[in-house]
Amino acid sequence: MMDFFTDLNPVLQALAATLFTWGMTALGAALVFIGKKQNQKAMDGMLAFSGGVMIAASFWSLLAPAIEMAESNGTPSWLPALIGFLLGGLFLMMVDQILPVLEKNDNFLHEIKDKKAKRRTSLLIFSITLHNVPEGLAVGVAFGALAVDFSTGSLSGAIALALGIGIQNFPEGTAVSLPLRRDGMSKKKSFFYGQASGAVEPIAAVAGALAVIFIQPLLPYALSFAAGAMIFVVAKEIIPGSQEKGHVQIASISLMVGFALMMTLDVALG
Repeated sequence: MMDFFTDLNPVLQALAATLFTWGMTALGAALVFIGKKQNQKAMDGMLAFSGGVMIAASFWSLLAPAIEMAESNGTPSWLPALIGFLLGGLFLMMVDQILPVLEKNDNFLHEIKDKKAKRRTSLLIFSITLHNVPEGLAVGVAFGALAVDFSTGSLSGAIALALGIGIQNFPEGTAVSLPLRRDGMSKKKSFFYGQASGAVEPIAAVAGALAVIFIQPLLPYALSFAAGAMIFVVAKEIIPGSQEKGHVQIASISLMVGFALMMTLDVALG
């Protein structure tokens, strides 16, 4: 099986690797099918948990690699992180302003009746999906580079990167589907949106592998951009939303647990 994989074109290797990462997102999103009855306290805890996952992923999955890439490219290490991070937050702020236009369409997340909840879930889906684009690009670039300088070590590194991102995607899928369920969406649609947030990774990976020379210098900015977008959502919607029903303590603990889990996965998988 491994010999078959190594014989593939690097673009196909990137596609296969990110189909795995997408599958892990779907597996995490499938946790929404466990349990029959909603408990508001538990749902608030899961919303806060998703916030903790997003905060940790913003640094260890996005900002830290962006800083390392900038250093290796000879760019001031802080510059792409600063520019990308602030632009990401600004972009989500603009998206937040146009959401009321989308909300006038009854087909847009129509199962969620509360306008505040609809806006929060819209931003959550958008930011997690946006975060998966540079991750997919990173995998694509890693495999695309093999076409230029193939070695067993570089192949192992690309596979390890895809494996690490895939395992990290499991709690991210959960972090999308369970908050959607909390806000009144059906289990099937919560799962659909949860797994769909990872569907962009194979597309981005193929693009990254095909245009490795052009995309690699932009990766630090793209990673930081996604981090800024995610932190904006956590600060504006996730933390306040998880505490609006009065479950402040469980929300605070859940956020820390989510952060700790994602931090552990990111650091352990390197």
